[in-house]
Amino acid sequence: MSEEIKKQYSADSIQALEGMEHVRMRPSMYIGDVGVRGLHHLVYEVVDNSIDEALAGYCDRISVSINEDNSITVEDNGRGIPVDLHKKEGVSALEVVMTKIGAGGKFDKDSYKVSGGLHGVGVSCVNALSDHLRATVHRDGKVWEQEYERGKSSYPVKNIGETDVTGTIVTFKPDATIFQQTLEYNYDTLASRMRELAYLNKGIKITLTDKREKNDDGTFVGEEFYSEEGLKEFIKFLDGNRERIIADVIAMEGEKNGIPVEVAMVYNSSYSENLHSYVNNINTHEGGTHLSGFRRGLTATLKKYADESGMLDKLKFEISGDDFREGLTAIVSVKVGEPQFEGQTKTKLGNREVTAAVSQAVSEMLTDYLEEHPDDAKTIVQKVILAAQARHAAKKAREMVQRKTVMSGGGLPGKLSDCSEQDPEKCEIFLVEGDSAGGTAKQGRDRNFQAILPLRGKILNVEKAMQHKVFENEEIRNIFTAFGVTIGTEEDSKALNLTKLRYHKIVIMCDADVDGSHIATLILTFFFRYMRELIESGYVYIATPPLYLVKKGAKKEYAWGEKERDALNESFGGSATIQRYKGLGEMNAEQLWDTTMNPEFRTLRRVTIDSGSEADRIFSMLMGDDVPPRREFIEKNAVYANIDA
Repeated sequence: MSEEIKKQYSADSIQALEGMEHVRMRPSMYIGDVGVRGLHHLVYEVVDNSIDEALAGYCDRISVSINEDNSITVEDNGRGIPVDLHKKEGVSALEVVMTKIGAGGKFDKDSYKVSGGLHGVGVSCVNALSDHLRATVHRDGKVWEQEYERGKSSYPVKNIGETDVTGTIVTFKPDATIFQQTLEYNYDTLASRMRELAYLNKGIKITLTDKREKNDDGTFVGEEFYSEEGLKEFIKFLDGNRERIIADVIAMEGEKNGIPVEVAMVYNSSYSENLHSYVNNINTHEGGTHLSGFRRGLTATLKKYADESGMLDKLKFEISGDDFREGLTAIVSVKVGEPQFEGQTKTKLGNREVTAAVSQAVSEMLTDYLEEHPDDAKTIVQKVILAAQARHAAKKAREMVQRKTVMSGGGLPGKLSDCSEQDPEKCEIFLVEGDSAGGTAKQGRDRNFQAILPLRGKILNVEKAMQHKVFENEEIRNIFTAFGVTIGTEEDSKALNLTKLRYHKIVIMCDADVDGSHIATLILTFFFRYMRELIESGYVYIATPPLYLVKKGAKKEYAWGEKERDALNESFGGSATIQRYKGLGEMNAEQLWDTTMNPEFRTLRRVTIDSGSEADRIFSMLMGDDVPPRREFIEKNAVYANIDA
C-alpha cells in the first residue's frame, strides 16, 4: 500500500451516518430491496402501525388509498400518535416517531403487548424513503399536522383545527431517486396483503381504494376486507378450489402458556400439503418453532387415534409425519411479545417456548374434534393410509431419479445440451418448449455458460398427480437430473437439497401464445410444489421473447407489445412490414440470441413469491379440478390475454 493511499484513509474517512441518512444510504437493509417488493413494503409498515393499535384494542377501521399520483394514504381510527413535547428530544412526540429510527410506542410493553412489522423500523423508515410525507393526527379534540421532505420535518407540528374523532392519517410519496425501478403500486399485491391482515385480525374492517381507476358506475375501484371468523374463513378462502373430504374446518383459538394461539385446518382430496404460518401477522414462510409445534401435535394426536382405532393393524410399514399432512391445508397464527427470528430473510421463528404451546393447543383441538366427528376421523385416517402407500411407491420412484443424477454417476439426460462452465453461479439453463425451438436455442446460445433442455410437449400437471406419478414422469426426471439436485428424505419426502445445483439461473422459455403460457404455468406449478427452494433462492426466471418484428427496407426493430409495435410502425413511416411471432421456432438462431438469450439485451423476469398463501390459492385454482373459479379468473383477466386466430 502506497504512502499516499495510507494518508487518504484516516479518521476523516469514517462516515458516522445518522439513522435517517443511513436508511437512505442503505435502504435494502431496512425494507429488503428497492424494487417492487420494497416499494410495497412501505405500505405494509404504515398499515402495521394501525394494526398494532387494533391489537391493543383502540382501532377497528383502517383505510388504504392508492392516489392518482401513486402516493399512498393510510388512515385509522386509533388513538392518534401523541403530539405533546418529548422531554428527551425537545420536540413533539409525533416528530420523534416520524424522524427517529427505533422510536415508537412498541418498545413500551405497557402501550403494546405485541407488534407486527417484519423489520420493526416503522413509519420513520417510510418517511426517510419518501420524497414527501404528511402526518395528520386527530387527538384530544384537535387536528395536528406536520410535513416532511425525505425524512426531515418542513415545520414544527401545528394545530390546524378541531375534531370530535381520533386517529392518524399518513400520506407519502416514495422517492424516485431511491425506487428507480418503478413507483407504480400494484393493486392486486396490496389487496392480497390487506385481505390476509383482515383474516388474521378478525373484527377489523380494512378498505382498499384505487383512485387511479374507476368502475363503470364512476366509483373508484376498491374492496372492503372484514372477517368475523378469522382463520376459519381464511381456510375456506384458500381451499375454495379444492374438494373438502371432511364436514367442516377444524379451528381453535386460545391462550397457551401465555401465548395467544389460533389454528385452522381442513383436509381435501389433493396430494399436496399447504401449511401457512404467521407470527404477529408476519408470514413466516421459513416456518419455525410454531410450525414444529403444529406438526408435533397433529402427528402425535392422529397417530394415537389411528392406533387405537385398529385401522393401521394391516399396514405393513410405519406411518410417517408426511402421511398425516397430505391433502392438509392449515394456518397457524401466534402472537409473541418478544419474537426471535432466524433464517436468511428473518421469517423463521426461533422462540422455543412456542413449540409446546402450539403442540398442546393442536392436540386438544384435534382430540375433541375426532371424538365428536367419528365419520370425519375415519375419513382422515383412510386418507393417511393411502398417503403412506403412495409414499412408499414414490420412494422407489425417487430412488430411480437419484440413481440417474450426475452425483451417482448415472449421466445427464440425452436431450440436455450442457455448457462448458462449471461454476453454478455463472451457469444458466433454458427449459425450452419443444425440440424445434430447442434446436434453434442450441444453435443460438453461448455454449460457455448456457445449457438447453428441450421439454417434450406439456409436462405433467403435478397439482392433480400423486407423488409417485410425479417422480415417474420422464420430463420431470430429466429436470431433476439436469439440475443435479437430490430430493426426499424419510422425514420429508419433498425436501430439496440444492448443495449440488448446477445452474443458478433457470430460465423458462416458451412460445408467446396460449399454449406457451400453459406450459410455463405447468412448469411453475411443479417448481412451486416440488422445488420451491429454487424460487425462494431467486434462481427461477421467465424469458420474454418479442411478439413482433417490424421491418422497412434495411431497418428492423423488435416489439414486445402492441403499443411498442404501433410506435415503431409510426416511426418507420406507417407502412412497415409486421411479422407476428407465434413461436420460438419461427425465429432463426441469431434472432433468438439477439432478443431473448443475449445477457446484454434480453429481459428476464425473476419469479418471486410475495404471498405463499395467495400463490397456493392461485395454483390450486388454475391447475386443480374445480372449473368455475378458473373460468371466473379467465373472464376477469381476459383483457390481458393475447388470443391468436
